[in-house]
Parts: sequence; structure tokens; C-alpha cells
Amino acid sequence: IPLDYNDHTQKYIDNCINNRKGHFAKILARAEKYFPIYEKILAQNGAPDKLKYLSVVESALNPYAKSPVGATGPWQFMYSTGLGYDLAINKRIDERKDPYEATAAAARYLNYLHRLFDDWLMAIAAYNCGPGGVQKAIKKSGGKNTYWEIRPFLPKETQGYVPSYIATVYIMKYAKIHGIYANDYDFFVTERVTLTSK
Repeated sequence: IPLDYNDHTQKYIDNCINNRKGHFAKILARAEKYFPIYEKILAQNGAPDKLKYLSVVESALNPYAKSPVGATGPWQFMYSTGLGYDLAINKRIDERKDPYEATAAAARYLNYLHRLFDDWLMAIAAYNCGPGGVQKAIKKSGGKNTYWEIRPFLPKETQGYVPSYIATVYIMKYAKIHGIYANDYDFFVTERVTLTSK
């Protein structure tokens, strides 16, 4: 995944360093729990390891995150997309909140988007606004096929989404250089169990 450095990404890096150190201190602590899970599942699905940082942008590694439009879980799946990637969603269970199942679904979805656009930054943009949004931007741009070329034609949120992702990767990798350290985040005590019916 290319981590392009430019004025757009620098703007987001500066914002993270100047205004969001406390936020990233919490994220670094959560990453100690969730990244080993993500890394194993992404590798099993042939997806790049760096995609784990997308969950930081999506949910701040919070499995209970829910957006105003109903996107849920660490990877912020909408109801229909979650069902389309075999996540159980009913009155009793919502696998969009399951770090294991949701990560496997996200890996499959991102791999599909990469096959569609043959470019990881385009795939990441499509994860935010949908493949249709990226295809519309390509058309409006006159057939350009890189994220930075179609960026002005994407929805405003998606214009910031990829730079935010790149900035997040940078901050997480070089946090100590900028005086950001994991804090003592109070996790819920959890255990994964397998249930069987009688």
C-alpha cells in the first residue's frame, strides 16, 4: 500500500501531532489487544498487514462503535454489506462487532475492492464511499485511475479519508518520536468461547 507523502497527508499528520495525542495514546493501548488478531486474519486472507490501520480510522479500534447512519463495529460495516460478507446480524448477535469475524469480512471486502480498481488507495477510498462513488469520480475525472487524480471528484469525506489513513499509519509507527505513548486503557475483560447447541 503506497503511503504517499504530500501537503494533504502532512496536514493530517500535523493535526494528529498537535491536537490528538491523547486520542492516539488510547489507540496505541487498544492496538496491543486488537492488532495481533487483525494481523493473523489479514495474513490468512492474503490482505496487506497495513490494512489493520484502517480500523483505527473507522472506529478507533472500538468494537462497539456505531455511526449515525448505522455502520457498526471495528470495521464499521453497514447492515447490507455485513450480510453480503456473511456476518450474522439478528436480534441475538451482531458479528459486525466481533473483531475476528468482522476482520475476516473486511479483508475479503478490501481484496474485492482491490481487484476492482487494481490500486490499494482506490480500494481504501471505495471502502469509505462505496465502489460506485469511486467509479463516479473516475468518470468525472475523465477516466483517471489513481486516488490523487480523482480525489477532487470524490465526496468531501472521502477526500480526507485516505490522507487520514496515511497519517494514522505514520503516527502509529512513529508515535514515540512525537512523545505519544500507550496509556493504561481499561479494557473490558473478554474471552472467546465456542458455543454449541444441544
